[in-house]
Amino acid sequence: MSASSAALAAGDDAQAASIKRGAYVAIASDCVACHTAPGGKPFAGGLAIASPVGTIYSTNITPSKTAGIGQYTEEQFSRAVRRGVRADGANLYPAMPYTSYNVLTDADIHDLYTYLQHGIDPVDTVPKPTALPFPMNIRLSMMAWNLLFLGSGNSEADATQSAEWNRGKYLADGAAHCSTCHTPRGFLMQELSSHYLGGGQVGPWYAPNITSDATSGIGSWSKDELARYLATGSLPGKAQAAGSMGEAVEHSFSRLTPDDISAIATYIKTVAPLHDASDDQSRFGYGQPFTQLASLRGANPIRSDTDEQASGAVLFYGNCASCHQASGQGSKDTYYPSLFHNSATGGTNHTNLISTILNGVSRTTPKGQAFMPGFGGKANDINALTDNQVATLANYVIEHYGRPGTPVTPANVAEVRAGGPASSLLLLARIGIAVAVVVGLAIIALLIVWRQRRARTA
Repeated sequence: MSASSAALAAGDDAQAASIKRGAYVAIASDCVACHTAPGGKPFAGGLAIASPVGTIYSTNITPSKTAGIGQYTEEQFSRAVRRGVRADGANLYPAMPYTSYNVLTDADIHDLYTYLQHGIDPVDTVPKPTALPFPMNIRLSMMAWNLLFLGSGNSEADATQSAEWNRGKYLADGAAHCSTCHTPRGFLMQELSSHYLGGGQVGPWYAPNITSDATSGIGSWSKDELARYLATGSLPGKAQAAGSMGEAVEHSFSRLTPDDISAIATYIKTVAPLHDASDDQSRFGYGQPFTQLASLRGANPIRSDTDEQASGAVLFYGNCASCHQASGQGSKDTYYPSLFHNSATGGTNHTNLISTILNGVSRTTPKGQAFMPGFGGKANDINALTDNQVATLANYVIEHYGRPGTPVTPANVAEVRAGGPASSLLLLARIGIAVAVVVGLAIIALLIVWRQRRARTA
């Protein structure tokens, strides 16, 4: 083999190794979950992402030169991933978690770029563009937001901690972007660092407190339990992953190495506790077996799909008990989880229970599939549960198997069905612009009057 041939072969081997490492970075970053539309091709974009200020559509990140990032240089790619700025200079919205990805190392960025450019097939399909309502459609405003909230992207290791802890922090704060979902956000949609991993709203789902607090967080979990949950999405008697977390388990965590899962668990277990004063016991300990089945048999036929006035018991036994069992204890193999000692029913925030009833659960990992049908239905689906019925069912489940407290209302259900809470930021921004325009016009009018008076007296 000639020297030039050997160099080419070495170059090919180096690129193949980089592609392999980049594929792992993409898995750790859960890129495919957001950049793949239902029924669409991987990484081709088009997924509708509900945000408090409107729907954002993910972009095509295949190496297509017309629809994707095939024309991006590595420097432009790095700027998009870590600083939220596209190749054309336009700003991305932080639904793309560049605020977390900005800690990724140069080496990981290089490998990810190599993988996306040479490891996947190009798809020449342009996704639906994002068109947020005015003034959120002015992407230039994100420059100011980035100056305030993007941060330095420091990923230096903490010499006082173990190598495993540092690896876990790098993954949790970077590629896995845990804080993007689990940290609450302020008025300007920025993460509230003082409440790091204390729980946050994610569209129609709620990412709960995962700090080390034993009552409000997951401090009662062992490291092995947390690792099991991340790898499978299931921790019987405590929690099951659905929604965004279900997607993260399916596409990312379940495909990481055991060492990386262990590292993330090691780090998360050390996160400073955040306690909610209203929590007098862990959300994983509420509820007990309960049944009313005997009183419904015979004289009271169950017609839960047609009766708007059906009781919670009728709705439960008509829709839930066949899988979750008559007393809510779940199946013996835990495939269908218990409804008591369950984070979805034991938390103060009922969003996840509502969303589970409406949207169901579907995740597939190397350990198998977890599935529950949603009862929200599609448009004109006569078998779908109404907002009132879902509220009645949720309240029955909470009262008997979870943490009683604030009742679920039909309005709560409608909000979740619509994609989650909206933000007042849009309205206030419009009011602010209107006020600024009025003030500006008033100043211009005063200047005109002043100049006219000055001209008359000159």
